[in-house]
Parts: sequence; structure tokens; C-alpha cells
Amino acid sequence: MKKFALMLAVMFLFAAIAGPATAAPIVFRFAGQSPPDHMATKTMEQMAKEIKDGTKGRVEVKVYPASQLGNYSLVMEEMIRGTVDMACMSVATDFDPRLEIIYTNGFVTGYESAKKALVPGAWLPNKLNEFTSALGVHLIGSYVEGFIGIGSTKAVKDPLNPKVDKGVLTRVPNMVVYTLGAKAMGYRPITIPYPDVYQSMQTGVCDAVDGYPTAAAYTILGDVLKHWYATNYSMEYLAYMVSDKSWKKLTPEDQKVFLDVAKKYTLKSIDNAKAEDDKYMALMEKKGIKVYRYTEAQLKPIKEACVSTWEEVGKAGTGVELMKEFKQHLGNL
Repeated sequence: MKKFALMLAVMFLFAAIAGPATAAPIVFRFAGQSPPDHMATKTMEQMAKEIKDGTKGRVEVKVYPASQLGNYSLVMEEMIRGTVDMACMSVATDFDPRLEIIYTNGFVTGYESAKKALVPGAWLPNKLNEFTSALGVHLIGSYVEGFIGIGSTKAVKDPLNPKVDKGVLTRVPNMVVYTLGAKAMGYRPITIPYPDVYQSMQTGVCDAVDGYPTAAAYTILGDVLKHWYATNYSMEYLAYMVSDKSWKKLTPEDQKVFLDVAKKYTLKSIDNAKAEDDKYMALMEKKGIKVYRYTEAQLKPIKEACVSTWEEVGKAGTGVELMKEFKQHLGNL
């Protein structure tokens, strides 16, 4: 009995010295669509580190770039189910057509207005989160890859005057917002699949392209482009999203860490977008592409032309009342 009592005392002593057992961290799978060396993926890795540090190791985030966990529609579906925890991806609008408001042309025309529109807590991210939350996914922040302009193989007529026919047949993404926006700015739109754009411009099927951010325009179409107009009527947008089922695994304290990190990297992404756009426009010029840069004041007529299409965008699927609200909050940003 004495030996047993002694062993028990030793065990309690060791337990007291060692302290309570450390719980295993919650592991989040963070899905991305960009290549491993892309700025978006690097941002995801920085976020993962800051979340781990901020939660004192309670949450570990593993990054899966290059659509390793599926394309953005599949990942959205898996987040709804709770089998993928979080993502930095395009918004899958097939789950709710109202989510297409993020692709509306003309609500921002520069980096500072983008910050005002997209900072967490502003009307637009709140509205997007309202729609995604109904599906079971929290939208906690935004990633802006860069602004979208017009690239062309020949000069565009009076690019800042939306009332002038630009004289170019212009490829647009297969989305109503882009078709209506292009027409409003004076372009003749034609829908061409993304993989076919280079050959279409090379062979003269189209003269210009709508829907490409600056970096993509340079890296994919740089050999055929002759002109780049930084009209900034739209932007390449990704969302930071977390599955509701995964969100509920977090303590309120750790949820706040996620929200703070997402806000920080929302604003940082817009600064990075400006740097990337400037970098690739400089590379365009070095390659012999004529680049046209504009101030937000110069772009006001283009913005107003795009705003004039918003009611029609609403009728096409996002909803007329939603677009009225959209215009109220973002029409004069």
C-alpha cells in the first residue's frame, strides 16, 4: 500500500509539472484557384501564418492552391457541406444570381474607391455575406487581383466618350453585366470562350478584349495586343469565404482573428493590385504596347454610362430592387 501511495504521488507530481494536455489544433483546408507563385496564393499563405499566430496555434490553416480541391463552383458546394473549410476564389453565382452584383461594371474606377466599397463592414460585402450566409458560407473579406481594361489590336475611337462607337468588335465574358457595360461604353460585344480569345484576336475574329485584368492581358495576350486602355470599369475579384460548419468550430475570440486578418488582407490586396497593374503596364510599354492611363475624374463618363445599365442588369437576374439599392450605395462612390 505504501508503494502504491508513493507511485500515485509521483504520478500527480508529474501531472502537475506537465500541466494540462494541449488540445490538437483545428485544421482548416484553405482552397485557392491561383497558381502557387501567384500573389493570391502568397497572400493565402501569409493569412494562414497570421491566423495560426493570432489563435496561438489553436487553428492551423493548410493552403491548397491551383484548384487542387476543385474549381470555384465545386469548392463552394463543398463549403456548404462543410468538407472544405475556407477559400479565396471567384464567387460561384450559379448558387444565387444576386451574387453577380460583384461583377457589375462601373461601381468603382480606382483603387481608393475600391477600398471604400469593399472594406469589411461596407454595404457591398455585407450584402454579399447576406446572400452567401443563406447558403451556409460566410464571406469575410475580398481579394482584388487587379483592374480590368480594354485591350485591342487597333486604336479605339475616343475611348473616354461612351457616346462614340469605338469601331472595334470586342470580346466580352458570357455575362449580362459585361455585355451591357461594353455596349454602354460604345463597344460592339461578341461572346468568345476564354481559351479562344488569343486565336480570335490573332486571326481578326475580334479586334479588342473586355474582361481581362492587366496582368492576365499581358501574360496571355501580350503578343497580339497593340493598345491597352486602363478604363478600370471592372476588377478581377475573389472572395475570402469560410464554411458555416467550420466557422462554428471556432471560439468567438478565434473568429475575430479571422475577421481581422481578412480585413487587413482585403485592403492590402488593393494596394498590391495597384502595384501589379503598374508593373504590367510598364511591361506592356516595354513590349511596344501603347498604354493609356486615366484618372478617376477622366473615367467619370464611362462610370455614368455603366451605371445607366444597372436597372437592365437587375431585370436580367440580380433583381431590380437590389440594383436600386446598389445604385443608392455605390452609384456616386
